[in-house]
Amino acid sequence: MAKKAKVVSLAAKRTQPTQTAFVLKVTLREVRPPIWRRLRVAGDLTLRELHHVLQIAMGWTDSHLHEFRIGEERFGMPDPQEDPSESLDEVGYHLRVLFKKRARAEYLYDFGDDWAHELRVEDVVPLGKSEPKAVCLAGARACPPEDCGGPYGYEELVEAMAKPSHARHEELSEWVGEHFAPEEFDIAQVNRDLRGAGTPAWRRKRERFYES
Repeated sequence: MAKKAKVVSLAAKRTQPTQTAFVLKVTLREVRPPIWRRLRVAGDLTLRELHHVLQIAMGWTDSHLHEFRIGEERFGMPDPQEDPSESLDEVGYHLRVLFKKRARAEYLYDFGDDWAHELRVEDVVPLGKSEPKAVCLAGARACPPEDCGGPYGYEELVEAMAKPSHARHEELSEWVGEHFAPEEFDIAQVNRDLRGAGTPAWRRKRERFYES
């Protein structure tokens, strides 16, 4: 009997989670109806890796600068030409150090269009060793097209595309193309693209943009 109990105990030990993860609600500000994603991300991911996860989950193309704001601190990719105190290097900061339950942060993308995302930690959960480091749990609506002019430009784009009588309908139809579908969100594709998040191969693939 004692031997059986020991075996059960060892099995339980093997299946215990190895770390924690954060459930994040990500909402694109100033856009109605809301564009949002719910993500579960491992605590050992860095802010740089979270940036990559957000780009994939939202549907951006990583074509512009970005920045995180957490409390009074700013994190990003510091320019060697600028004062290093302006922005901390996101590569050196892990989520487990920065986040806790009910914490809030802001993720800014494209300083021209000014896409501001609210990040809210809804929960802290255990993460098993074999579970993915990043997964999209839910979401709604497609990401706006890059370079469409921020929330106000996007609002006009949606309106123009919905009304053939709109003064800019023809112009914007040509620009955005025939596959404009603001209500669509493909969670399966997002999770395919997130597969392997946090691994060296995934990191190398995502970092190619910065090397070009």
